[in-house]
Amino acid sequence: MPPSRFILASASPRRQELLRDAGYDFDVDPADVDEDDYPQGMLPTAIALRLAEAKARPVAARNPDDVVCAADTVVAFGDTPLGKPNDAAHAKKMLQLLAGTTHIVVTGVCVMRHNPEFFKSARVMSAVKMRFLTPSEIDRYVASNEWQGKAGGYGIQDKDPFVVRQSGSHTNIVGLPMTMTRKLLEEAGITPKAAES
Repeated sequence: MPPSRFILASASPRRQELLRDAGYDFDVDPADVDEDDYPQGMLPTAIALRLAEAKARPVAARNPDDVVCAADTVVAFGDTPLGKPNDAAHAKKMLQLLAGTTHIVVTGVCVMRHNPEFFKSARVMSAVKMRFLTPSEIDRYVASNEWQGKAGGYGIQDKDPFVVRQSGSHTNIVGLPMTMTRKLLEEAGITPKAAES
C-alpha cells in the first residue's frame, strides 16, 4: 500500500510555516467551517477540540486514503472564548480586555484518516501574560491590521506582540503545538523529511 499523503486542513500561513520549518511535506486543503458553531457555554478547551475535529472531517471525507491534520486555536479570558475579531472595533475590544492580564491559549489538534481508519485528537494549553497597553498603542496596532485572522486579536509572532511572559508551548500560542502534532502524525505514519533519511 503506498504511503498516505499528508494534508493540512488549514489556510493558516502560521501553521503551514511551522510544519514546513519542521521538515514536513504536505498539501493544503482548507476546511470551510463556521468557527462560531458550538453550543453556548461550552468551555474553551472543548471548543478547540470540537472545531479541530469539525475541520478534519470534511477534508478526510474528500481524501479518504490520506492523513489529515486540522487545528483550532482559542484564546480564553477565564472561561470566555475569544475567537478571531470580526472587524477593527472588535479587535480593539479584545485587546482592551486582554491588556495587563494573563490569559490562556488552547489549541485542539486532530489527525484523521478514513482508510485505514485512524483518529486521534489532543489539546494543548499555554498561558500568556500581556503588558498594559495605552489607548494609542491599541489604536496603532489595530490600524496595522496585524490582528486579522488571529484568535484574541493578536499574534505572538507580531513585531510588538505585547507579551511579557509565557508558559507552555510557544508554537501552541502561534497556532500549532508542534511537540503534540509531531507525536500524533508519527502515530499516523507521517514523519518529517529529515527523519526519513
